[in-house]
Amino acid sequence: MEPFQILTSRVIPLLRDNIDTDQIIPAHFLKVTDKAGLAEGCFSSWRYIAGGKPDPEFVLNKPDYQGAQILLAGDNFGCGSSREHAPWALVGWGIRAVISSSFADIFRNNAMKNGLLPVVLPADILAGLVGSLQSNPLSEVSIALKKQSIRLPDGVEATFPIDPFNKMCLLEGIDSLEYLLKHEEQISAFEGKAK
Repeated sequence: MEPFQILTSRVIPLLRDNIDTDQIIPAHFLKVTDKAGLAEGCFSSWRYIAGGKPDPEFVLNKPDYQGAQILLAGDNFGCGSSREHAPWALVGWGIRAVISSSFADIFRNNAMKNGLLPVVLPADILAGLVGSLQSNPLSEVSIALKKQSIRLPDGVEATFPIDPFNKMCLLEGIDSLEYLLKHEEQISAFEGKAK
């Protein structure tokens, strides 16, 4: 997993509430057990029209948002099933952070375990961000994980919550298993004492 330090990027506005994991990655993509190729399935029901052609009106298909790494979503992002494939698909597409007013708990936990930062902001800050993006769709946002802060295009800076363990893992680019393996010597020493 790539460490998450400071991310500055354009913002992809997908301002719909209750985007569920089946919309993020439809069920027919869940037959795989690895992450390869899941980017193609990311929002595929919305990204493609009849015949498999990209829908030019869908935001992820617009040229201005290619390479953007921050998604701005409506309330209750990632609701629905507990599929870990949803953050896999988002990260595969290139998204490193999702901004919303709230996330489904299971999605939020799966996201952080896979290098995707869920950023929860209050309604007034989100409204300011939406307004900035309406004025200048290509403006950038900067997220500093260590400070737990986000700087909006208008210069407003806000903080967001994250638990210390997930923050540390994201900053170092490790998952919980890699964290345990970093302490292998201490674990072995403890086990040796217990024998």
